[in-house]
Amino acid sequence: MENYLSELNPQQRQAVEYLDGPQLVIAGAGSGKTRVLTYKIVHLLAHEYEPWRILALTFTNKAANEMRERIKNLVGEKVASKLWMGTFHSMFSRILRANADKLGFKSNFTIYDSDDSRAQIKQIIKSMGLDDKIYKPSLVQSAISMAKNALISPSQYAADRDLMEADRRAKRSQIVDIYATYRHRCLVSGAMDFDDLLYYTNVLFRDYPEVRRHYSEYFRYVLVDEYQDTNFAQHCIVSQLCQGSRNLTMVGDDAQSIYSFRGANIRNILNLKKAYPDLQVFKLERNYRSTQNIVNAANSLIDKNSEQIRKEIFSENDPGSRIEVCRCYSDFDEASIVADRI
Repeated sequence: MENYLSELNPQQRQAVEYLDGPQLVIAGAGSGKTRVLTYKIVHLLAHEYEPWRILALTFTNKAANEMRERIKNLVGEKVASKLWMGTFHSMFSRILRANADKLGFKSNFTIYDSDDSRAQIKQIIKSMGLDDKIYKPSLVQSAISMAKNALISPSQYAADRDLMEADRRAKRSQIVDIYATYRHRCLVSGAMDFDDLLYYTNVLFRDYPEVRRHYSEYFRYVLVDEYQDTNFAQHCIVSQLCQGSRNLTMVGDDAQSIYSFRGANIRNILNLKKAYPDLQVFKLERNYRSTQNIVNAANSLIDKNSEQIRKEIFSENDPGSRIEVCRCYSDFDEASIVADRI
């Protein structure tokens, strides 16, 4: 562990060593993002941060497990196992279980997966006598999910003229009633779905400031991976947790934001300087994964983005094969051509 900093390039090392306030690490593709997150945690441990007071949030269990494995190899299993490291949903379910009674739930509440949630919505649509060809369960589920990720309750949904008008035009004006019924059934059944884990964490921190204060003081440092993929609910949780210490590292790349269809808000990363005026930005610009031709082609496309956090991605790998331009009739045609070529 003593020589861990020597394994980093200068840009990576600067990002790892900075401990003086909120920071954003803009990590281009293939630039060693996971290495920086891993070594940042090792650096915190080396500076006497207790592992159980470090919160690291990821989007997938795979990412969390990979980071934990790397940290374990550097500091040992005993220390690594004490970190609060995992997905947003898994970490905040722990907080919700400890405070479930405040929200009208028991600590052993059930967590619905996507199939459970859709089945419950399907039953509600049937019980209300609605046409499931118009009120498709998957479509209604998506609408409710987007509302929760925007922290919109059923009553707020009903009061939102734009949402109600959009549903009316789509001949689905009763989505709000399905949402209200679904929420009630979940509460009665003692169940939360994945979106509820974020929604109710926000409600908990908003309505019980002493609980928010406890966790913001308990976690001495917060790290968030893939910040460009955070939705409004996730962004709000992080903001509330870091009101006190502001010891926060966010890692991401605005050029890799592709999940707006499931609620990701690119503004969360583009506007961080407004949320944190003392934010320090570090850029990882060396691509270790791709050839020079691929990096240059990607840069030429990204350069056209009207709003972005500018960076100069470069590769010191071989130039590689020349880029082939292929015209496609549609996105489906494109996918088929790529799959056939592979």
